[in-house]
Amino acid sequence: MWPLIVLSVPIVVTNLLMVGYNLADTYWVGRLGQAGVSALSFSWAIIFLVISFGIGFNVAGTVLVAQNKGAGNLDRIARVAGQTISVIFGLSVLVAVVGVVLAPTMLRFVGAEPGTLEYEYALAYTRTEFAGMPFIFAFFVFQSLLQGWGDTRTPLYLMSFSVALNVAIDPFFILGFQDNVLFAWFGLEALEAQLFTLTGFDGWAVQGAAFATILSRGLAAAIGVWLLLSGRVGIELSRGDFRPELETVKQLVTIGAPASVEVSTKAFSVTILTALVALAGPTAVAGYGIGTRVTSMVVLPALGLARGVETVVGQNLGAGQVERAERGVYAAAGLVAGAFLLFSGVVYVLADPIVGIFITGSGAAAVVAVGAEYLRIVSLSFVFLGTFYIVQGAFRGSGSTRTAMGFAIVGFIVLRPLLAYGLAEPLGLGATGVFVGDALTNVLVVVLAGLHFLRGTWTDSVVEPDADHGAEPHPDDRSPAATGPPEDQD
Repeated sequence: MWPLIVLSVPIVVTNLLMVGYNLADTYWVGRLGQAGVSALSFSWAIIFLVISFGIGFNVAGTVLVAQNKGAGNLDRIARVAGQTISVIFGLSVLVAVVGVVLAPTMLRFVGAEPGTLEYEYALAYTRTEFAGMPFIFAFFVFQSLLQGWGDTRTPLYLMSFSVALNVAIDPFFILGFQDNVLFAWFGLEALEAQLFTLTGFDGWAVQGAAFATILSRGLAAAIGVWLLLSGRVGIELSRGDFRPELETVKQLVTIGAPASVEVSTKAFSVTILTALVALAGPTAVAGYGIGTRVTSMVVLPALGLARGVETVVGQNLGAGQVERAERGVYAAAGLVAGAFLLFSGVVYVLADPIVGIFITGSGAAAVVAVGAEYLRIVSLSFVFLGTFYIVQGAFRGSGSTRTAMGFAIVGFIVLRPLLAYGLAEPLGLGATGVFVGDALTNVLVVVLAGLHFLRGTWTDSVVEPDADHGAEPHPDDRSPAATGPPEDQD
């Protein structure tokens, strides 16, 4: 239990900080009014999908590094890392080009209407985010490889720096030196007037949030890649590790493609649900967008713990310690269930003031009403959703990414849209029906995945132990996930 917590806490904090980008963007864009928040919601439905796709491929790097380390195949780790970097970089460039070109089409798909202020804001933001996608993917590669190795603290330090920078520059990039409430907070209105007179800069509006995010993530990515290439974080790379190796690339694709689809299903369902909510108008989209961002912050402890479970399961299955891997999963599930029961109560009671933080100006009350309704309904299913993420982490850590993909597709691509649409349109519940369908899906999908987990067919490793290594981790190269507690302890 303790090694899992030691490994997972930095991941949880890193993920919470990652949401800091989105919350900071939402807060400051909220100073622009309902149009800005609606634009961000339309864009995020797309960006979230693409980022999730990239994270899924990085799962392959985490799994292969963890299992090779657990199996004692230390000479293979550098090759896996090099191949992962090469594959993800090529993928990120392709995504960037396609995204910039197809951004208008994608925005229309999620319900943004061309010619409106929301659409113009969303188009500028989306294209800027796509242009910076290689930087975003680069940091995810760094994070995933180190997680597989067992180092979750270094990515946390870099993420802390990146989020702090983003929070610092967001208000200036978005609002500039005119009507920027930051100056009013500190009684610096005279300084603001002087700066505006000198520069004439009144901010880049919603696009400024994208500029701030790309700059801060880009710097973190550059430092992370430098640390990997310099060998300062335990994994030592050479030029030969980046040359394509068919066997390793095939392994990455075999594990990464299903994981990518699995991770992307949640994002894709948000995209579909955004389009359904858009039928109720831009106010509903703004409220739903704020609600989903708050929810994304709430569930991050489960997502972070699930990444820790991936490493624990991967290293222990690689070392032949099946029972230890299973105990780690049960411990994580119990921890998440208890914590999320508390989170559900807090979010349910404080839904209105939570949403109200992120929106001001005309129409704010209507946006808050929609967002609060969403949070109250979905919060009732937080325990089920959190447990589902832990079970999925176990499947991914064992290399059973197709299994994880299957349950994600059934839950988020089949059940969620069908329930949401059925309740929203035929039954006439509108946006409320979408929210109820979302919550019901969280309950049903964990029941299905949990039943399969109990069968125990997911516990086969995808790598073979080193012949000279046996079933125990190398004595000079143990991580908390690999060593764990003695066999007779919990």
